[in-house]
Amino acid sequence: MDTKKYLADYYGQYDEEGRLLTRHGKVEFTTTMKYIEKYLNPGMRIMEIGAATGRYSHTLARMGYQVDAVELLEHNIEIFMSNTEADESVTITRGNAMDLSDFESNTYDITLLLGPMYHLFTKEDKQKALSEAIRVTKKGGIIFAAYCMMDASILGYGFRRGNIHDLIEKTMLDPVTFKAYSGPWDIWALHRKGDIDELMSDFHVTRLHFLASDGYANHMRDVLEAMDDKTYELFIRYHLATCENQDMVGYSNHTLDIFRKD
Repeated sequence: MDTKKYLADYYGQYDEEGRLLTRHGKVEFTTTMKYIEKYLNPGMRIMEIGAATGRYSHTLARMGYQVDAVELLEHNIEIFMSNTEADESVTITRGNAMDLSDFESNTYDITLLLGPMYHLFTKEDKQKALSEAIRVTKKGGIIFAAYCMMDASILGYGFRRGNIHDLIEKTMLDPVTFKAYSGPWDIWALHRKGDIDELMSDFHVTRLHFLASDGYANHMRDVLEAMDDKTYELFIRYHLATCENQDMVGYSNHTLDIFRKD
């Protein structure tokens, strides 16, 4: 069974659209959009690689931007297309983040790589995806790459949900360094910031931001859902004020690396 089959099985049963509409999911979406909007200018062309069901692509297309999306899984493409409105300037192509040979170099002002790095498990594959995202972006353009973080998963899935001893017994977690090991069958590739820094060291780019996309939100889902609207809005303001604090990034389930192509 290959990686694509694992992903197809997972996303065929998972409501990705619904996740981003929950209160904890909205933290990630709101944060990502806030930072995308920092770099938007009229007439920009945008590519989204690994667009899933199109939450970001459709939002940006409805704001008047030309968006070209690439997605690996047919299930997600079907949902993406069903959500497309008649006046959206958006395309969807079935493709792989590690091979964007159908797309010309130096084409896009903004490139979003918000899903593929979650599911790539070797340094070679990760750097292929990053390299392709950088290649299709114009010089001076901005790339957004999202990652799943290791320590948030150890704390949440391991300790909070009671799986920590099982992870160690299955040699998925080193009990001395607490480095986690995962493969395609586990779906999620986990990172620490140092891993991401090492991945990026070979590329001619300038990092602009590295931030906690959802901060502590995933660790307090029930609390967020029970909050009154006024308190939830205050939490969003707190999160946006602190998400670039590097003390926060390891505890976030998702991080966002934003960099400029030099």
